[in-house]
Parts: sequence; C-alpha cells; structure tokens
Amino acid sequence: GDEFEGLLDRPGARERMLKELKVLSRARPHHKLKLVKALQERGEVVAVTGDGTNDAPALNHANVGLSMGKRGTAVAKEASDIVLLDDSFTSIVNAIMWGRGLYQNIQRFLLFQLTVNVSAMAIVLLGPVIGIELPLTVVQMLWVNLIMDTFAALALATEPPHPEVMSSRPRDPKAFIVTPEMARGIFGYGALFVAAMASMLLFIRGGGVSPRELTVFFCAFVMLQVWNLFNARRLGLNSSAFSGLAENRWFTGIVILILVGQILMVQFGGSVLRTVPLSAFEWALIVIGTSPVILIGEARRYLARRRLRSRTA
Repeated sequence: GDEFEGLLDRPGARERMLKELKVLSRARPHHKLKLVKALQERGEVVAVTGDGTNDAPALNHANVGLSMGKRGTAVAKEASDIVLLDDSFTSIVNAIMWGRGLYQNIQRFLLFQLTVNVSAMAIVLLGPVIGIELPLTVVQMLWVNLIMDTFAALALATEPPHPEVMSSRPRDPKAFIVTPEMARGIFGYGALFVAAMASMLLFIRGGGVSPRELTVFFCAFVMLQVWNLFNARRLGLNSSAFSGLAENRWFTGIVILILVGQILMVQFGGSVLRTVPLSAFEWALIVIGTSPVILIGEARRYLARRRLRSRTA
C-alpha cells in the first residue's frame, strides 16, 4: 500500500503501475479510493466489490459499487449501487449481461420505431404531392402505431441477452443511445421503404386509385415493418434474424398476433379501415414482394460473419 502511494506521485511509474497492478496488499481505505480515482482519470469504467465499512469510500466513488448481501456491513450496502444477495461473483457476470442486454433491447426498439416513424411521415407527406390525398387513413395509422409501439416493444423487450454482449467494451456513459450503426439503419431502411412505397403510389395513381389497390398498399407497408422487426432483433449481432426464435416464444407469438390481426382488420375492416378483402394469392404476393427487407438484412449479417471469420483465421 505504501509503495502504491509513492508510485502515484510519479507520472511515468504511475501509468505503468495502473496497467500492471494485480494485487494491492496491506491497503488502507484511502488507498482503495485513490486507486479508483486514478483509474477513472485514465477513462476507465470502474467497479468495486466490498463487504466492510472501510470499503465504503471506494464503493461510493466507483462507477458501480457492489456489496455483499450476506456478510456485508450496513455501511457498505448503503454506499453501494448493487447488493449481491447471494454473495456470488457469478451474479455480477449475470447482472452485467442482463444490463447490457436490456440496454441493447431499448436500442433495438428505438431503431425499429424511428424507422417506422421516418418512413410513415415521409409517405404521408409525399401522398398529396403524388396525387393521393390519404395513402394511409387516420384509423390505419392508429393501427400501425398500435402494432409498432405496443406489440413491437413487447417483442423486442423480451429478447434474452446474448453472450456476445460480454465481449464488448464498456460503453461511454456520455455516448448517445442512437449509435452510428443505428442511424444508418434508420435512414437506410427508411429511405428504402419510402422509395418502394412512393413507387407503388405512382404506379396505382396511373391506373386510377381503387380501394383494393389502397388495401394492398396498406398491407405492404405493414409487412415491410414486420420484416424489419426481425432485422431490429439482431442489432449488434451478426447471426441470422431467425436464429434463437425458439428461445423467445414471446417474439414469435407477437409476430403471429400482428399478422393475424392484420389479416382480420383487412378482411373484415370494411369502410372503417378503408379496406376490401384480399385473396390468398394477393396476400402471398405482398409477403413475397416485401421480403427483400429481410433478405438484405440477412445478406449484410452473412457478409459480416465472413469478415469476422477471415480476421480470426
């Protein structure tokens, strides 16, 4: 401990010591606190575990303080951020994995939701310019919002954490929750959706707009978002969008619920939803015609996996 305190006052030796230090013996409470502060000054995210009263200053100053729930003192528990009820270090690993997984799920929902909002807003604005005053009615937009806000939030929030999150470095606490990768996905897929739907509006306007064509347009817009829900599920991962579906039955069930709800709304919505019943062939065409969204995502993830394998080979 005394040697550590002497090295802290020598810049060159201090930096090397902080990189190589493994064990600090005969450490006093202020030594632990100084070590936490020195590491934080280097830009490190510091976690401290402790169970005694003398650990309280370091627990309190760390980015994350973890105290022992069984043998820890009341002072240590009060100074910490997290109390380990079972005093097991394995619980720390699980807490980190679930914490990172939860944050990633929030990012997935934002990616999905902002993509929907960007494309829907652009389509509603472009409709009158193209010559179709209401490409999507108010009731249809309410249904889309119900699907994309409530159901999609449940589907993505129930995604279990993937072990891959543990290989990432701690994120910058000041970093914006929308990462550059997310921004590319939001505007990239948003632009793709707008281009596809605007082209469809131009096509149906040329032959006279009929209720059936507007129904197909509405269903195509919803199916684009459903396919993109699978892409959002794999944010931060390179595995297939369909891998691990058996582990999250909530996601599968919600997707089925969305599809069944969409079919029922279209087949029986009538004048309320401005829809007419579609044939099985038309439904198949809509599903196949919107599938490039997931195919593009799968191709990107496949190429990312190949690049990763080539680097590690």
